[in-house]
Amino acid sequence: MLNFDDPKWKELSGGYRIPYDASVALRELEAGEDAWDELWQELHHQGDVGEASYAAVPHLVRIASAAPQIDKNLFSLVATIEIERHRGLNPPLPDWCQAAYAKAWAELIELALRDIRHATEPFDVQSLLGVIALARGQRNLGELLALTEPSELEDLFARFRE
Repeated sequence: MLNFDDPKWKELSGGYRIPYDASVALRELEAGEDAWDELWQELHHQGDVGEASYAAVPHLVRIASAAPQIDKNLFSLVATIEIERHRGLNPPLPDWCQAAYAKAWAELIELALRDIRHATEPFDVQSLLGVIALARGQRNLGELLALTEPSELEDLFARFRE
């Protein structure tokens, strides 16, 4: 996992394909501040993600694991990063990040399995199931569940029922 003091953070690109030091917002999040809007905006932009997005994932999971309650943004943002990592012209996962990224996903599935037991809101259930599907290599199913609004999913199934 890339240490917050590592100067490499300043060189990593985010979703806008320009350098974005995600360590600043991640520190804020760890301190209990709400940095989710910034992280969403900077780590993912119209399907684009970058090395900063990948490097942030282990920290997002670590921070969420230590929090008394997991913010709903965790599962959605990390799933989005994973989905977009495999699409388009996004950069590959750097070698220096692979072990920490894989470990974070192993921890994330445990958090999702724990939280699914109590989830009742449709989007929460979908996000959690999407993460579980992605963690098990089911990218299409994971994408459908993680990125589709509940109303859109209902419309999709209504067409199949006709």
